[in-house]
Amino acid sequence: MQKDNLNTDSKSLKPIKNANNLDSKQLEKDKIIERQLRFQDLLISISTKYINSDLSDIDKLIRESLQQIGEFVQSDRSYIFSYDFVNNTCSNTYEWCAKDIEPEIDNLQNIPIDYITHWLDAHKKGEAFYVEDVSLLEEDGEFGLRAILEPQGIKSLITIPKIKNNELIGFIGFDSVKKLNSYSENEQDILFVYANMLVNVIQKKEYEERIKAQEQKKEELLKSLSIQNEELNEYAHVVSHDLKAPLINIHTLVSWFMSDNKNALNESAFKPLEQVLFNVEKMDFLIKGILDYSTIDKLEQEDKQVDFNVMITEVLQTMLIPEHIKINIQAHLPSIYGNTWRFKQVFQNLIQNAVKYCDKDNGVVEVGYTENEKHYEFFVKDNGMGINPDYFDKIFKVFTKLESTGSSSGIGLSIVKKIISYYNGTIWVESEEGKGSTFYFTILKND
Repeated sequence: MQKDNLNTDSKSLKPIKNANNLDSKQLEKDKIIERQLRFQDLLISISTKYINSDLSDIDKLIRESLQQIGEFVQSDRSYIFSYDFVNNTCSNTYEWCAKDIEPEIDNLQNIPIDYITHWLDAHKKGEAFYVEDVSLLEEDGEFGLRAILEPQGIKSLITIPKIKNNELIGFIGFDSVKKLNSYSENEQDILFVYANMLVNVIQKKEYEERIKAQEQKKEELLKSLSIQNEELNEYAHVVSHDLKAPLINIHTLVSWFMSDNKNALNESAFKPLEQVLFNVEKMDFLIKGILDYSTIDKLEQEDKQVDFNVMITEVLQTMLIPEHIKINIQAHLPSIYGNTWRFKQVFQNLIQNAVKYCDKDNGVVEVGYTENEKHYEFFVKDNGMGINPDYFDKIFKVFTKLESTGSSSGIGLSIVKKIISYYNGTIWVESEEGKGSTFYFTILKND
């Protein structure tokens, strides 16, 4: 009986063993599928970042994606090369290295493509070049493939061609230094998709640069047109003056009504009237800004030698400076031949902006200059809220404001820029959000 029982148990173990094998194979398949899905998700994430970014720092985006892909496929070095078929060379343009892996980018510039004919032939066919074990390559001389790869410590590698408009322009590659590495067909397909993404993002950057160049030409054209728009500016001058009269009447009538009925009306009834006054004042600022902007290059007042020390003192006397803000003016400012009103407009608008956007308990505004061979470089610096870099170019355009609150016209900085341009100078801003801004502008020295 015991023998029979043993035989029965032995037979019953066989299907259990087979079932375990099936479970193991299914588990392995599930792991492969799960890895492929994670790889695809990573690629989607990178693609989304490329699409949503303005590509102002394309180098950073590419290096980050090289690291993400490299770490996922467990390579130790990932890189991008560009082919130069005019000079028959290729160069390493981007590189990521894992910890303790020596970078090779500096050693891989202007490499003759004759050294890499193996993978060049594959790339021309639109195929990957894949070496799973470098040590198994034949020893084909000093300039052979094995002689190039082994000194870099490469044990496995794969390179994927970059093709733009049916033209081979380079490749991406992944080196394994610490251990052998293999790539499934599915992983290779995903790497091809990544290579296409890189081509597209670089192409998008090229398109953006062309657009910027066109915008620069457009800005130059607009500058030329502004000089020729004298009649239009005169029209704005007349219309602006005509608009101020009814505004004054509205403000006066509403103010009288509020004064006469201050005891008869409750607080909620006054709020709409206060809003009317606020908007009237806002419109008045806007009209004044338009007038100032349109008359910058048409002032009839004679030019003279302007002492900037006296001029800025006069500007500050007309401004209300809060007690928590300190204005520091550099001593011994220069004297420049020009129009006093224009120069006052520049410093008044810049200092007012610095005061307006001060969010510190102890605000500081500094005004100073440095002297160069052909021009003076002035600055107005504050420790206020700062400006997002995305707005550096926009803030000098007419009617542009960083916030919609307040009665500001949004013309102040455009007036400043127009005046500086009138004197053949340049203006720019350097700023960090939360730490303050510095506006720089140049004025040519008198001949």
